[in-house]
Formats: sequence, C-alpha cells, structure tokens
Amino acid sequence: MATPRDRMVTSKGVVTIADPPWSHALFDTTRFAWLWLLIRLYVSYEWLHAGWGKFNNPAWWSGEALAGFWRGAVQIPAEGRPPISFGWYRSFIQFMLDNQWYAWFGKLVTFGEMAVGIALLLGALVGIAAFLGAFMNWNFIMAGSASTNGLLFALAIALMLAWKVAGWYGLDRWLLPLLGTPWQRPAEVAAIGEPPVAPAAH
Repeated sequence: MATPRDRMVTSKGVVTIADPPWSHALFDTTRFAWLWLLIRLYVSYEWLHAGWGKFNNPAWWSGEALAGFWRGAVQIPAEGRPPISFGWYRSFIQFMLDNQWYAWFGKLVTFGEMAVGIALLLGALVGIAAFLGAFMNWNFIMAGSASTNGLLFALAIALMLAWKVAGWYGLDRWLLPLLGTPWQRPAEVAAIGEPPVAPAAH
C-alpha cells in the first residue's frame, strides 16, 4: 500500500500514486537499457527468422500455406477440443477462408513479421512495433498455435511497458525526442543534458 509520501492529490481530488523505485528504474530510466536491447534483439531475430522463412516459401506467396493453417484451425474434431475455443473467432477465420483472403493475407503476414523484426532490430518506434508483434502473436494463439507465441507475446508486453527506454540503444534515442509524444509536442522536448535557460534580467 502506498504511503502518504507516495501519493499526490490534486485540487480536484485526483490521486497520483508514485511508481515503486524498481519500476521507475526498469521502465523509465536508461539504467536497464542494455536488458531491453537483449530482449529486443531476441524478439527481432524470431520475427525476422519467421518472416524470412515465409518470404522464401512459394506456398506463403500463393496463400496456400495460410489457407492450410486456417482450415486446420476451423476444423472441429469429432473428439477432443477444437483448435479455436471461441466461436466468434472461428467464424471470423471461416469468413476469411470462404472469401479467399489467404491469397493476399499470406503476403501481409510475411511482410508484417519482417517489418516488426526490422523495427525492433533498429530500435525504431519500439512500442508500436512491439504492439504489432503482440497483436500477431495474439492472433496465432487465438487460432490454436502455441509454439513460441506465448513467450513472444509476454516479451512484447514488456517492451511496450518500457517503450520510453527500450530503444535507447537504437533509433528511438533520437526519434522519440524528435517526434514528441501525444501529450508533449516536439518543440517542448528539451535536449537531453541541455541546461535550462535562465530568464533575462529586466
């Protein structure tokens, strides 16, 4: 439980609870940027390896590989548990299968995996790349494919939480101050290490 010194109450009664020191150090400072670099490189390798394999597989270019995966996912066995536990998701996959979306969706998956891998490798917009990767992992899991998706999903969530510093050893070190954040315009972001300007004397 937070102590009074860990809480701030605004005039409107909104309570802000400070993060514990370990959380602040892990997600808000560059102290553990080396750890996020290692995680980034591992997740990047997994996505690039998967995407490159699909890129060199004619069955993925034609969509037949994805069509086979979808057919196996929507098939309800006579005994045992079906690959997809949720009926609405099974109906969604069946809709895409019936409309032959696999013809272009296979290419989308291929380039999507490679794009996420490249972005994480370069440390460019790590939070967004991790979110897109997690979304793909979630879809694979929902379709009944475990493999490494559970681990990659968990690591992607961690990278999303550390989005401010996960790309410190990468392009985000310059991209984030340049682009700013939704609550802070780029012009308002002071350069790191730049001393504050003293007000002019009158």
